[in-house]
Amino acid sequence: MKILCTIVVALLPLVCRAQKPILPDFNADPTARLFNGELWLYPSHDVAGSTGWNMVDWHAFSSVDLMHWADHGVIFGLKDIAWADKFAWAPDCIARNGKYYFYFPADFQVGVAIADHPAGPFKDALGRPLVARGEGGSTAMDPCVFIDDDAQAYLYFGQNQLFVVKLGTDMITRTSPIRPLTVPHYHEGIWVHKRGALYYFSYPSSLGDRVANLLEYSTAPTPTGPFTYRGVIMDNRSRNVHHSIIQVGDRWLLFYHVQGPSPFERRVCVEDLDYNSDGTIKPVAMTRDGARPLVPPLPGPAESADR
Repeated sequence: MKILCTIVVALLPLVCRAQKPILPDFNADPTARLFNGELWLYPSHDVAGSTGWNMVDWHAFSSVDLMHWADHGVIFGLKDIAWADKFAWAPDCIARNGKYYFYFPADFQVGVAIADHPAGPFKDALGRPLVARGEGGSTAMDPCVFIDDDAQAYLYFGQNQLFVVKLGTDMITRTSPIRPLTVPHYHEGIWVHKRGALYYFSYPSSLGDRVANLLEYSTAPTPTGPFTYRGVIMDNRSRNVHHSIIQVGDRWLLFYHVQGPSPFERRVCVEDLDYNSDGTIKPVAMTRDGARPLVPPLPGPAESADR
């Protein structure tokens, strides 16, 4: 039995290497956005050899075909803020007003930085957290920003309990109280997208046998619920399956990560995502080759830039 367990543990990194990483080692928690005909990724940046979540900065990557990615280097880091010095975890970035807004967690707080270009340089917009530690009873991490068709922006965040707050058109001002949302099986890593009139809330769940390895989702008729649980999208067989879902033309893509040499050294992958005729998401299997290449030019101006 001891020999068998040793073999299984040794094979875990091999299982993860069966998927095709699209970024250099080591990155995780990928946020994908379409800006000016280019795909941009904003992942967290794992430290090689780490035995904990001690990340300190963020890179940005861009591509027009999913196959070739430009690394724009460090776009922001803990050294650029004065109010936190640890836990540079999963971020988000969105365009509006001709600017790019980078939402980032640091020491269980959420900040926002602004730049004129998707690759920065970004500057701390407030000189303080947008959401401070413990506000509203929250664990302030894993920010996700969604701008609805009526131009209202929402900031979602939280671990074990999802929270939301409305943002003003300047994207750095809160315009509502922080409120909790009751989402089935929610653990962390929220992503919100809209297809037709339906809002999709996807997240690593509180279930699974490897700590948040099940990507589950619920839907709602509004950006704040009520929520209907829909099921499991993916099992990445790794610790945590923080992800993002984006539409590019007539295709939908699921970006996610898998464990590399350790749970703290992760690799970003991408698969195609499809819907059933009733609007539910078809389960996504991890494949050796990943998503099919995109054919440039990609559609669209900067996503949400002028709403």
